[in-house]
Amino acid sequence: MRALRRNRADAAPRDPAPSRWGYRFQRWMLTPGLRRLILVGLPLLALGGALAGWAAQESNRQMVAEAIAKARMEFLSREEFMVRVMAVDGADDGLSRRIRTVLPVEFPISSFDLELAAMRAKVAALAPVADAAIRVRPGGVLQVTVEQRQPVAVFRGAEGLRLIDAEGVLIGPLAARADRADLPLITGDGARAALAEGLRLYDVAGPVRHRMRAVVRMGERRWDVVLDRGQRILLPTRTPIRAFERVIALDQAQDLLGRDVTVVDMRIADRPTIRLNEQAVAELRRVNGQEQEAGDE
Repeated sequence: MRALRRNRADAAPRDPAPSRWGYRFQRWMLTPGLRRLILVGLPLLALGGALAGWAAQESNRQMVAEAIAKARMEFLSREEFMVRVMAVDGADDGLSRRIRTVLPVEFPISSFDLELAAMRAKVAALAPVADAAIRVRPGGVLQVTVEQRQPVAVFRGAEGLRLIDAEGVLIGPLAARADRADLPLITGDGARAALAEGLRLYDVAGPVRHRMRAVVRMGERRWDVVLDRGQRILLPTRTPIRAFERVIALDQAQDLLGRDVTVVDMRIADRPTIRLNEQAVAELRRVNGQEQEAGDE
């Protein structure tokens, strides 16, 4: 009887359900994070460890560095990246030579080795340059394009003659006044700050323009107009243009500047005065003396 029951128990089907711990392990393995760790993280960790061990050797690191440097050099030296010539536009011959001097580039050179921003700063720092742009043109051309300052006058200062532009920027030295006789001469303390007004005096000079030798800023507040024959026109602090135009009108009507006058003082608008030269004063005194003698007789 007991043997019969034992045989029946052995013949019964086995329960396929996992045990409690087996079930928990299976559910744990189904966790996405754990699956990524096992399937991806552990292989990467093993690969990283192997690479770290390989890179720990100095010879291996040196080999990799040389390979990278060689590949980089080959890439940078490709023909389409090489710059072989410099072109300068917008500058005269003198400025073009100065630009090539401050940019001592040895051609051929890779465009990746050119620091265009620093090169532009060097060119823009030159006094005759108002603005500059630098780029690499197709065909291996380093293109330098500048906006050159244009002189509007000659400025005489402590350092001698200098060309000056409309903004009052000193462009460069001038060897002799005769080299730019076509430009007006400006001088005096504060003349650069009031340059526009000084140039305006030349513009309104009209018939006496050819006689003007310079306009001089006096005490940083007013102008003197210097003419040939040693004549000088003293202008007021306010409305100097109007005062100068008044002198020109008097000269047109009465030939004021054609006489023996050394100074025309317009600083007091209601009472302009003139100063004669020594010869004219002596002649005037002689004439007055003769008149006085004739009156005594």
